[in-house]
Amino acid sequence: MSWHWPVRPRRVVVTGMGTVTALGNDVASTWDGLVAGRSGVRTLEAFDPSRITSRIGAEARDFDPSAILDRKEMRRTDRYIQFALWSARQALDNAGLPGRLDGDLAERTGVIFGSGLGGANTLFDNVVLMAERGPDRISPFFIPMGIANVGAGQVAILTGALGPNFATVSACASGGHAIGEAWETIRRGDADIMIAGGAEAGLHEAVVGGFASMKALSTRNDDPVGASRPFDQGRDGFVVGEGGGALILESLEHALGRGAEPLAELVGYGATADASHITLPAPGGIGAVRAVRRALEKAGMGPDEIDHLNAHATSTPEGDKAELAAIRTIFGDHAPNVAVTANKSMLGHTLGAAGAIEAIATIMALRTGIVPPTINLTNPDENGLGLDLTPNIATRRPLRAAVSNSFGFGGQNSAVVFRRWDA
Repeated sequence: MSWHWPVRPRRVVVTGMGTVTALGNDVASTWDGLVAGRSGVRTLEAFDPSRITSRIGAEARDFDPSAILDRKEMRRTDRYIQFALWSARQALDNAGLPGRLDGDLAERTGVIFGSGLGGANTLFDNVVLMAERGPDRISPFFIPMGIANVGAGQVAILTGALGPNFATVSACASGGHAIGEAWETIRRGDADIMIAGGAEAGLHEAVVGGFASMKALSTRNDDPVGASRPFDQGRDGFVVGEGGGALILESLEHALGRGAEPLAELVGYGATADASHITLPAPGGIGAVRAVRRALEKAGMGPDEIDHLNAHATSTPEGDKAELAAIRTIFGDHAPNVAVTANKSMLGHTLGAAGAIEAIATIMALRTGIVPPTINLTNPDENGLGLDLTPNIATRRPLRAAVSNSFGFGGQNSAVVFRRWDA
């Protein structure tokens, strides 16, 4: 095979998407749920939540990986990896690519898949097992099921992708960073195709309990559907969700050469650090501002060319406040014209998967001209007054370009810019 180093950065398009969320096991059902304003938040069933102050979550209750894994493989594969494999297989199918790659196609395809926690269920369950019965009872699959990079490795094993392969671990920005770094990989010529995304399965008593001890979670246990309230004055914390999302990114030349129809073009990516606080955003959301500005600079676009923003918007008091301030700073006089949505009002916060799932929702908005609602927004934060936060009901409008934000604990920020594909 020969390597083709580009004289200038290559254009990159999205040719396939796949997801699993609390709203459904594919892109169509998840999108339909978002547009309808349907919440996936319920009282937790993954474990008995009675010992925790927050007893709600957004579970992927109907998820069944048996279509891609047999019983033995399922026992040896953490749930977050199952989400990654499921989403990746969907995305390949959607892109018109074979489920198993070979030859030059395999050599020129890579995987970057993020997860904030990795195999949390495997890790905590085996620690408890060790404490109760001793270290000789630890599963021999404890490490390969538990570490955060194996999701990316398992996607390559499933698909045969032989190109660049690693995981991004930046808490809630992991999925966004995976997409952005995959974009850069193709732009510089190190791959023609990248399978990029994020997966998270953090609905374990220890994880939810840990967030609850930080006072980060909503305790609106008697009203699960109304618990996640981004930008609303009544918000009291986020709701933990689970799921996965995968995008097929491809050089424009390669996609058109094989007759694939692009779903959207990825045109910009920015990554920054707050260098401020381990959990709180930098004052005024300045880290987010810098990430979006860098993404727009790479895209060669101005703020006034953005029609839509998929906000990180977790429903925490300080996080939402900082993002609203960032929106005003980034877009200035154009800010009221940007249609903002907060998918976490329905999906919960899927942590390391959020950036990928929300990127898919952003692309669907560009393709359909529909902006999903921010549900439970009945009393907007005063910092959001005058902004179009799409309260409670989806809207239709022409959309040319959009930004998707993802921010993680530790002050790690990512922003990606998509443009509607008009062949």
